[in-house]
Amino acid sequence: LEIPGVADYMAAQHTAALVILQDGKIRFERYGEDFDAAGRWTSFSVAKSFTSTLVGAAIHDGHIGALEDKVSQYIPALRGSAYDAVTIRQLLTMSSGVRWNEDYEDPEADVARFNKVQPEPGLDATVSYLRTLPRAHPPGAVWHYNTGETNLIGVLVSSATGRSLAQYLQEKIWHPAGMEADATWLQGKTGHEIAGCCLQAATRDFARFGLFVLANGRVNDQQITPPDWFAQATRKQQDTGQPGRGYGFQWWTYDDGAVAARGIFGQGIFIDPQRRLVIASN
Repeated sequence: LEIPGVADYMAAQHTAALVILQDGKIRFERYGEDFDAAGRWTSFSVAKSFTSTLVGAAIHDGHIGALEDKVSQYIPALRGSAYDAVTIRQLLTMSSGVRWNEDYEDPEADVARFNKVQPEPGLDATVSYLRTLPRAHPPGAVWHYNTGETNLIGVLVSSATGRSLAQYLQEKIWHPAGMEADATWLQGKTGHEIAGCCLQAATRDFARFGLFVLANGRVNDQQITPPDWFAQATRKQQDTGQPGRGYGFQWWTYDDGAVAARGIFGQGIFIDPQRRLVIASN
């Protein structure tokens, strides 16, 4: 497929990679910015959608009981904090009600400070910081974007499964889905993967993840997530205040049925089930 003017458009947008799959086939693939198919680009918040999918895998494997379980059931250090009453579902939908500032331009915002504060001895860095935060709203009442909570979801998965997040990703998604290149996942100061960010993978493999979603987590007769997982995860669970859009389980949703994983610097996986369409971009 050739698209007139696409080279000029990609250059103007500083697009490093664009891979379009339709009906499981590559319809378009182009690279720029001295990047190529072998390159691995940091996902930033695209990683959030991978992390939430691992919750589905952990439920299917029996490591996590139910979405209505309290997070503190799996992370005991959160007991007595504002997260004590928060369910896994509320964490997935960013509706915990715990106060958080995600302003990237404010050096005193939580999103900046929680990477700098020295963790309490023996505690994961994310848990150590988040358990000190106060409550702003009742659990489930208000949607508020919070990268720290996605990092907490990563701790939840590793605590429940007894595996590192990278190991569990490799076991449940990377190998079954047939990813062609190795990926890496940056770690925080206490050695846990930064679940809300920082997964490095080839663009084709980000697109393959889109196919995994379209297949409802089933690969080669193996069901990785509960069969109805993506029907829930990619459905509007919270109103974000944007007409025609919403938020699912760490997915941005559209009222027409499409869904997207989005990163701050133009990374993305766009999925339209009706057209069997996946677009991965960097």
